[in-house]
Amino acid sequence: MNEQVTSILNQSTTKTSKIQQLLTLGLTRRQVADLVTNGNYGFVQNVYKRMLLNGTLGNQPTNDEGIDYTFSRRFGVEIEAYNCDKECLARELREVGISVAVERYNHTTSDHWKLVTDSSLRGNNTFELVSPVLQGENGLRELQKVCWVLEYCDAKVNDSCGLHIHMDAADFTIETWRNLAITYKNLEGVIDSFMPESRRNNRYCKSLSSIQKERIERAETISELRGAFGYDRYVKLNLEAYARHRTVEFRQHSGTVNFTKMENWIRFISNMITFARRGSASRIRLNDIPFISNDQKVYFKLRTKKLAR
Repeated sequence: MNEQVTSILNQSTTKTSKIQQLLTLGLTRRQVADLVTNGNYGFVQNVYKRMLLNGTLGNQPTNDEGIDYTFSRRFGVEIEAYNCDKECLARELREVGISVAVERYNHTTSDHWKLVTDSSLRGNNTFELVSPVLQGENGLRELQKVCWVLEYCDAKVNDSCGLHIHMDAADFTIETWRNLAITYKNLEGVIDSFMPESRRNNRYCKSLSSIQKERIERAETISELRGAFGYDRYVKLNLEAYARHRTVEFRQHSGTVNFTKMENWIRFISNMITFARRGSASRIRLNDIPFISNDQKVYFKLRTKKLAR
């Protein structure tokens, strides 16, 4: 980030151009004013307003807290689906350069994608496709390629399927854990609104509503926080994954083979984690969530309207 900022500041271009680039990079208006205009906040604010009007800030969270939301976190995905023979799917994945193996059900983290069985799924030729550790934008590009193959092979989902995302939690402090749990609990109603009814509370992704906020706030260790969640892995926010994988698992998203849905959810929860390093979000409307971009607000708003039909 610092190298990019220095490069922009050294350009032989206008102040307006530098301001636009720095705001797109994710710097706050105050930071940009100090760097470019000797603290003239009003000048930067006018550029910022024009960028909002023409949509060029659409991919950046609109908060002004100086938080860097660059997506670089390690993550993993578990895609549950049916209607595709595992051997055939593996063959097609290999043809596009994806390393994959067909295996028995297991919880081992591998350096390749693996296709396993899952007895909880309904349909013909059910399977779970589990990724290796992916990272940041390169990981998303690999996931996109996998989704292209899934759609080509006519993989389908039903309400027995889910999409589980593991996010690296090795760098979490107990404060980050508490803030993340409180934020998810406070935003659960908003998140429910852009999830199908089958994913709002079921035996495999239980609600956080029964978890006491006071117990979350009192937790001094991850073990105590897990205790507040009843040491239950089948919660929308699964803390039990930390003991085995040093991750936190997000279990709520509905089954899908659509990359746009996956990408938006992955960016949403990644930004939630980044935000949790500073604090927690209160119960607010979708439009007021500080850690998602304008484009994402539109996307999730349309998802909410579609599911409310």
